[in-house]
Amino acid sequence: MFIRILYFGFRIYTFIFRPIRMGVRVMMIRDGQILLVRHTYMTGWFMPGGGLKRGETLEQAARREAKEEVGAELKELQLMGAYTGFKDWKTDHNIVFICHEFTLNGKRDNEIAESRFFKLDELPDELWPGHRNRLEEYRRGVEHPRFGEW
Repeated sequence: MFIRILYFGFRIYTFIFRPIRMGVRVMMIRDGQILLVRHTYMTGWFMPGGGLKRGETLEQAARREAKEEVGAELKELQLMGAYTGFKDWKTDHNIVFICHEFTLNGKRDNEIAESRFFKLDELPDELWPGHRNRLEEYRRGVEHPRFGEW
């Protein structure tokens, strides 16, 4: 419940200050399946990821977020692209990485309600649009790195 209150406060902040943010997402794909997460404070499914911390590189952020959210140790990362979204009074830049080799330790932080593998051709209805768009591009074999709208 506390995390939901914080999230509501963040939405008020974005309405007032219209921030520009940068975050990372990781497509963790194995055997034709993608690992997605569901948060405790909002509905829907997402690729693991989150915002950068001060002094952190994009790669460091991707590795940290994957470890925090799903207990993953990532091997080689590929850059899929950089995408920009203009939703909820803010500008979000999402850097998307692809990882095919990773290990999972079963640990996840408190903001993650659930993590689950889905077949790439059977994605959940509640998958957020930007995430669905990137996964559809991956499935179609669109060349990367790319950039565009989230």
